[in-house]
Amino acid sequence: MLKELAEVLSFRGRNDGDRFLEAIVDETPECIKIVAPDGSLVRMNRAGLTMIEADSWTSVEGAATPSFISDEDRTTWLANHARVCAGEKLTWQFDIVGLNGTRRHMETHAVPIALEDGRTGQLAITRDIGDRRTTELALQDANKQLDLLVKERTKELERAATKLGETERNFSLLVKSVIDYAIYMLDIDGNVASWNEGAARAKGFSSDEIIGRHFSNFYTEEDRAAGLPELGLATARAEGRWENEGWRVRKDGTRFWASVVIDAIREDGEIIGFAKVTRDITEKRAAEERLREAERLKAVGVFTGGAAHDFNNLLMAVLGSLELLRKRLPNDPRSLALLDNAMQGAKRGSALTQRMLAFARRQELKSECIDVATMLAGMSELLAQAVGPTVDLETQVSRNLPCITTDQGQLENALLNLVVNARDAMPGGGKVSILAKSLTVDAGGDLELTPGSYVCITVKDTGEGMDAETLARVREPFFTTKGVGKGTGLGLSMVDGLVAQSGGRMRIESQPGLGTSVELCLPADELAAAEIATPDVAEDGSVKPVKKLRVLAVDDDALVLMNSVAMLEDLGHDVVEAASGTQALRFLESGEQIDLVITDQAMPGMTGLQLAETVRKQHPNMPIVLATGYAELPAGADASMKRLAKPFTMAQLAEIVSAAVQSG
Repeated sequence: MLKELAEVLSFRGRNDGDRFLEAIVDETPECIKIVAPDGSLVRMNRAGLTMIEADSWTSVEGAATPSFISDEDRTTWLANHARVCAGEKLTWQFDIVGLNGTRRHMETHAVPIALEDGRTGQLAITRDIGDRRTTELALQDANKQLDLLVKERTKELERAATKLGETERNFSLLVKSVIDYAIYMLDIDGNVASWNEGAARAKGFSSDEIIGRHFSNFYTEEDRAAGLPELGLATARAEGRWENEGWRVRKDGTRFWASVVIDAIREDGEIIGFAKVTRDITEKRAAEERLREAERLKAVGVFTGGAAHDFNNLLMAVLGSLELLRKRLPNDPRSLALLDNAMQGAKRGSALTQRMLAFARRQELKSECIDVATMLAGMSELLAQAVGPTVDLETQVSRNLPCITTDQGQLENALLNLVVNARDAMPGGGKVSILAKSLTVDAGGDLELTPGSYVCITVKDTGEGMDAETLARVREPFFTTKGVGKGTGLGLSMVDGLVAQSGGRMRIESQPGLGTSVELCLPADELAAAEIATPDVAEDGSVKPVKKLRVLAVDDDALVLMNSVAMLEDLGHDVVEAASGTQALRFLESGEQIDLVITDQAMPGMTGLQLAETVRKQHPNMPIVLATGYAELPAGADASMKRLAKPFTMAQLAEIVSAAVQSG
């Protein structure tokens, strides 16, 4: 028996075939079994016994295999088993139920096999794919979780096991059935001595083309020059094992990222060859890189949102003080011009924080149903002026486009940003194309979008394009390819944040010398539009009169609190100030009359929402305004609570006070 198995492994004259059989079969974590035509178990390895929760082979020898198949899958299993015994090779999935009741989802690869009594049975390799199916569903549903559980698969065929004790044909079928791994043996010098179908599939060589050649043929030129193949064999000789990940080369010259294990095979203490297992983990590596990039951008977004919030507080103090100062200054044109200049600078800072909040997906969106064709037609003159005379501007809009739901002003600003970027990428002139078309996403069709209807707006240019390194960073805030002073680096990150906050996605394609294409896919109008709690304020800054109120103003930032108090007093109200939620509650408990509470949201110890919830328990009808720099009221806020966006003007403050009192 050992002689025949050795010949199958191409180690003629040596007794290592039997050991390789044990190394592949008995310790593999996949169930390997032989089933008679009547469904009784003829043979099962240790992993199979573990899967059906059997203590030993003797306890289940001859047992009816269908008894371990779930009720709903048993009929299908019996039908497929009959087909295999009739000569077919099949792959299918089903659930098994162990002796202790544990249920597992399995995938099996089955081929017919001649039994010793002359009958034809089933030889099957069955693996537990429950984790894989769960991971695939998670990727499809959440667009944020990736497949991180592949590494264990690289060790599945490395463990030694007990002898299967079958014929030369059984062993040959077993090795050929493994198609997910390249499994082959090397002689003492590193020449390929055996080759399975998994190796042919992964590397592209047939057994006739590769047996007898050195395994370094699979390595890149760089790794061969560095002596990596020799290092692997030397390490396996010295330590018995070598593990490595790196690029490998197929027959056609393409590369794949591989996980490699080389185990030394010994006989009487002497190394007689090596067992080699290679796994293509290119997709797993790419998934890990996407996850790391998503986590990094999430961290940057959290930081940016926090910085924008703090900057909003500073701008609140600056803008409010400047507005109050302007009312008190004498009518001196030179002084007023300087003051107006300072206010314009502060407003530009406010616009910058909005871009930062857009990247962090915390900007305020006034969602509405937008006709893309009408919007682009209305912007045509502005866009033509933006690109200038040296650039051709072309617009193509598909007929009968559905409306989209987002903030029209923000979207127009985003498109203008993209067109200006395209113009800047073509200093010698060129062409900018704006295309709009509808898109329907089915389940599993686009992992970045939930199923539904979308409108995709694409801005393409014929400019310089970007290399892969630049393309990987364009979504980052403050990253720009423009010169110093020519851009904030927030344009694309703002666009990306707007689209993501609207329920869509931005996709960028670019190559050096071939231009850039930026595609924005936004939900059609059947998706619900966001409700905006903040009332509109007139552009002329007019303030609706309201009766004199006693207002409790709460903010932990002394500058902002002083500014808010001054603005409220300038509006004619009596103001009581508190530097924390606790201090505000103590004042309310004193029994003094309060008509309105205006509180900051982000405060240590007690947030504005927590303060509001406590106040409402004692004063159910108290009007409350929550001041925040973020886009929406926090979860838990009731519908009657008003939101005041920071930084705010006196006109906006007067408007929200009036609205809060009227609704209260």
